[in-house]
Amino acid sequence: MTIQYDNKKNVQADRRKGVRSRVFAKMLAISTLAFAPLLAEAAALEQFKSFVASTKAAKGDFTQRQVKMMDGTAKVSNVSSGSFSFARPGKFIWTYQKPYEQLLQADGDKLYIFDKDLNQVTVKKLGDALASSPAAILFGSNDLEKNFTLKEAGTKDGLEWLEATPKAKDSTFEHIGIGLRNGVPQAMELRDAFGQVSLLSFQHFEKNPSIPANGFKFVVPKGADVFNN
Repeated sequence: MTIQYDNKKNVQADRRKGVRSRVFAKMLAISTLAFAPLLAEAAALEQFKSFVASTKAAKGDFTQRQVKMMDGTAKVSNVSSGSFSFARPGKFIWTYQKPYEQLLQADGDKLYIFDKDLNQVTVKKLGDALASSPAAILFGSNDLEKNFTLKEAGTKDGLEWLEATPKAKDSTFEHIGIGLRNGVPQAMELRDAFGQVSLLSFQHFEKNPSIPANGFKFVVPKGADVFNN
């Protein structure tokens, strides 16, 4: 294992898989909402509070895609999929399986990004950014109302939607959309500063599975280069 702090391979990795990593980064720090409130329903906030209070850990699968409106038609691109698991607060494994393999893993203190093709690990401090980020909806503490204003946002696509607005004045995102059914998040909608919409949908969502205490400890793959940011 070689520990380095700067290398051209980092630039190459960003270019090859930058779209997927940037979308996940937006969940951690800079996402905004692509959202159109419809009829208000009391169920969304009630479902969400129940989910947060009762869910200490979870696992499941996800599909991620970007959507652009062109001449009034939604164009889908950059479709990827994989699996996830998490334990509150701040511990998670987010694995892209298609079209390329990539792992994002946090142990509550640090975030590890492993690019399998390059056999390269990038290490970052998780810091306080998680608390008021979209990722906090899934991975953060259960004190979400400390960092977000929550309100009903209507019914759409068979889901009850909740709008979360960050209270931090210096936040670089505006809203997060969370779609729920039967007390479980089914989708998230996010828009970046350039108007690109990122959609996440969740499948096989299992609440409070048995996860070993060391299940989120990252082990550097044999021979991998490690870069600390």
